[in-house]
Amino acid sequence: MADQSNIQSAASKSIRPFKSSEEYLYAMKEDLAEWLKTLYDLDVTADTFMDALETGCALCRHANNVNRAAQEFQLEYPEAAKSMKVPSKDVVFQSRNVIPGSFLARDNVSNFITWCRQELWIKDVLMFETNDLVERCNEKNFILCLLEVARRGSKFGMLAPMLIQLEEEIEEEIRDQESLRAEGVQPAEESSPSRCYSRKESCQSVEDEEEPDPEPYVWPQKRVLCDMRNLDELVREILGQCSCPAQFPMIKVSEGKYKVGDSSALIFIREIH
Repeated sequence: MADQSNIQSAASKSIRPFKSSEEYLYAMKEDLAEWLKTLYDLDVTADTFMDALETGCALCRHANNVNRAAQEFQLEYPEAAKSMKVPSKDVVFQSRNVIPGSFLARDNVSNFITWCRQELWIKDVLMFETNDLVERCNEKNFILCLLEVARRGSKFGMLAPMLIQLEEEIEEEIRDQESLRAEGVQPAEESSPSRCYSRKESCQSVEDEEEPDPEPYVWPQKRVLCDMRNLDELVREILGQCSCPAQFPMIKVSEGKYKVGDSSALIFIREIH
């Protein structure tokens, strides 16, 4: 997942892929920046994303908040917590007068990394090193790691970035469909053929989760999804702009779900930002 090819593969799941992995990473930074701003009223944007986090203070503060949420979840849902990896050890960090690039900043970032490895057991392929953030050696790994931290936190009921919320929504829809099929019930479908497919601001992301989905601890959520009626209008508008010599039909299966060409795979379309 940390490889260039995997970033491009994830991007290609959009109906109109981003032109480069850099554009895709920028979109992820936008989403993460909005998430941090909502959680902590942090002054951060996609353009200042790395600068706002390079001292490690906000990262360590978030790690300790994940611990609090995990402990509250464990008390509220002890049975569900038994099957999950629950972090508990707080991160010790310096929060005042930390100069970017200084020893204190590096120590904060290093302590956050240790917490990710030892408390969340995040895999090495999703991890980053201190210099990846402090000296901008590898922004990609840092962003992917932070997304994974957000994904783990959402299991304990914490607010998740919009991309993670969409993942969970898609997984829930897929589970519902599989459950209906297992019961011998065919999911309802509605057809609406179109000429071709193209959509820039869409998201399709389905992650395999090792832990079962527990009943979530409820935190205040800021969930802003698209209006499906407007989504259909946007899809039709983009379809009308297609000038491809060979056009693939798009069939609307249900709200936000489409099939393209002869493929049986579902494409989930959501408008973000």
